[in-house]
Amino acid sequence: MDVTADGQPGPGTIELIRDIPVYRDSITRGHFPVLEKPEIARDFPHNWTTPALTAALERGEAEFVLSTGTNHARMQIIRPPYFLLTSYYRLWSEHPEISGTWHDGCRRVSLTTVLATEHVARVNARARETARTGRPAPQPAVPRDSGAARPVPSLDDRRLDDRTVYLNLRLDPALWSREEVERMITEIRAERAAHPGGRYHLDCSGPHLAQLVRKAVAWGLWDDFPRPASVITAYEYTPVNVRRYLESRLDCPVVDLFGSTELGYLSYSDQDGRYHPYLDRMHLELIPVAPGVNLHSLIVSSVRNPWMPLIRYRSGDLVRTLDGSPDPALITRFCGREKELFASPRGPVSQGDLDDCLAAASPRIFLGQLNTGDPRGPRLAYTTFDDTPLDPAERTALEKHLGELLGAPCAARHRTHIPIGASGKYAWLTAG
Repeated sequence: MDVTADGQPGPGTIELIRDIPVYRDSITRGHFPVLEKPEIARDFPHNWTTPALTAALERGEAEFVLSTGTNHARMQIIRPPYFLLTSYYRLWSEHPEISGTWHDGCRRVSLTTVLATEHVARVNARARETARTGRPAPQPAVPRDSGAARPVPSLDDRRLDDRTVYLNLRLDPALWSREEVERMITEIRAERAAHPGGRYHLDCSGPHLAQLVRKAVAWGLWDDFPRPASVITAYEYTPVNVRRYLESRLDCPVVDLFGSTELGYLSYSDQDGRYHPYLDRMHLELIPVAPGVNLHSLIVSSVRNPWMPLIRYRSGDLVRTLDGSPDPALITRFCGREKELFASPRGPVSQGDLDDCLAAASPRIFLGQLNTGDPRGPRLAYTTFDDTPLDPAERTALEKHLGELLGAPCAARHRTHIPIGASGKYAWLTAG
């Protein structure tokens, strides 16, 4: 990508974005400030509309979608159809440790947030309606999870293409019933059986897959669970202990992808947990969140999406580097979201910081949620993989680590259930 040494777009990049209204003032001034999410939403979509985009929308080569969000507002964007999937497939096909499962024709079984499954169902319903009537069907609102299982759409209704089928039909995976777990295992077995070598690729949110594995183990269904040939975790932050748990149970490569709906994927891990950049038509900058702190805001310039190129865009993600410097080549960790930083007396605390604290205290901790709204001080709720509390020594170690991290005493309490957020992802920080 054509950028200058200070991250400003070069002549080649400016030529690509010249007609986009949101960038006209920056082109005139000769300087591009950091692009914040509110600016993207301002006067949307007119601030992004060009004659080329209008034509692409009419031809079906561009579409409006919502970002998947975390526990914050979702953002409307414009992108080519299957933009994120194309990025995923390319990384899968080129990854040095798991590309073999792509080239072997393994089917992709996806266990992600229910929003992903419902998106596929709506896409397929619109396609069928268009084929039947020549007009696209209206898009229904996404239903909220009532806690009860809904009717099960057919696998065809949950199939994105000939390689990918989605499993999850409930917002909160902790509420999966035995019947639902048996249904998903049966569907996985069917997808595996369709491959000549009896292999399949498992795509997931790490916590969702951990919920499925632990329920299968607890209910005596683990022997029926087909082991995948490879696993990719994406969609939300995968805690250290969750990665370890999956690796120990599945005995296959577990690769993590980092990216977003608006950017595609821009980094991937290897089996040792080291991240490697994937910056096709992209450039990264890092801005420290506070002096002397090895936490940086990720600033991305990307022309990978031709209909919504993002120049010096603050993605909202946090990273650490090997030496604390703002050198994108030295990124060693993706640490969560900037909006979810906790201002402790000892400095800003990220999701990655809390996660490291939990992993250091005990490998049995599954999920942790820090409550900062208690008048007595911060409180941690945690779950374990086997639903049993930490023993006294482990709990003492955990509270010691928490106090050192937060600069204040923090009591830890075991829970058997931490509810999932409205987005279908887990929130590590709450004020309620």
